[in-house]
Amino acid sequence: MASGEDLRLVDVTKRFGPMVAVDDLTLTIPPGSFFALLGPSGCGKTTTLRMIGGLERPSEGRIHLGEQDITDRKPYQRPVNTVFQSYALFPHLDIYENVAFGLRRRRAAEVAQKVTAALSMVELTELARRRPAQLSGGQQQRVALARALVNRPQLLLLDEPLGALDLKLRRQMQLELKRIQTEVGLTFVHVTHDQEEAMTMADTIAVMNQGKVEQLGGPTELYETPATVFVANFLGQSNLLPASVSGRSGDDLLLDVAGSRVVLPAGRSRSTAEQLFVGVRPEKLHVRAAGDATLPDGHNAVTGVVTDASFVGVSTQYVVRVPWGQDLTVFVQNLHSGDRFQPGASVMLHWAAANAFGLDGTEDPEAGRIIDPELVQ
Repeated sequence: MASGEDLRLVDVTKRFGPMVAVDDLTLTIPPGSFFALLGPSGCGKTTTLRMIGGLERPSEGRIHLGEQDITDRKPYQRPVNTVFQSYALFPHLDIYENVAFGLRRRRAAEVAQKVTAALSMVELTELARRRPAQLSGGQQQRVALARALVNRPQLLLLDEPLGALDLKLRRQMQLELKRIQTEVGLTFVHVTHDQEEAMTMADTIAVMNQGKVEQLGGPTELYETPATVFVANFLGQSNLLPASVSGRSGDDLLLDVAGSRVVLPAGRSRSTAEQLFVGVRPEKLHVRAAGDATLPDGHNAVTGVVTDASFVGVSTQYVVRVPWGQDLTVFVQNLHSGDRFQPGASVMLHWAAANAFGLDGTEDPEAGRIIDPELVQ
């Protein structure tokens, strides 16, 4: 993509009758970036992608690609290609001709050179004369990608492109997509509900909820410092401890969590309210026997009882019930073989104050939690 040709959505709203699918959305996607629209079903991410591609027209607002206003352009008038979850390959054509199809229709020059380069990019040169039915799902996905890239569009849209693949192949294709994006230097806009997929590939993620962007940022920023309860719950898992502010000490907030004193750096809180949620990711919690009084400097601690322990190979996942009745999730990496805590064990949980974050305590603590098993992939 030429320098300066960013994609801008300005005050974009899309209504379907009385339903607002996308609500006053303003986004800027820099050229050459891998950008993800992440969110649950019905959040507006696919509708946003379809408006960028010209398959839907905004009810309000404008869409710009560089200096061009493309809001009213037909899909074929936009320098944009889309890769869908359904590969839509022509079964009667071999792989070479599937990739060449668009080039031949518009009578492009150097078809053979362009198709060969595209197949080489997705590492399918040796399978050029096979039919789609002779390829695996992952190979068919690569063909669809080559067909979209062979025209070198300014913008490539990816609509849940890996959703039809099994887990292991999906992980492999995530790395391949990122490699290809880096190699060709085009702008990729990727729609997904898979948090790990977004964090693996994207430079920037827009977490969407009910037609709006809840938070925009890099994967590390969103995970380590979520701005809302929805983002904290949707992007990974979070333990949210209800707390009230009892005072300050220098740069720290002094909190009361059901009678336990907890310290939180003020700069780690996204809220100035008196009622907070202290968020701690499961892997940042440490667990030890309740009688062990030694605590690292700068750590907070609460006691509890183990109610479940699950060995999952790389880690042991504990559920610990704390005195106020809340169940906290703890991931302990299995660095060595040895005894593990069993259900019924009294334990102390502790965490570095700097590893927690503060959120508005008036928000719904269940916001963003995935309850649809089809979304857990």
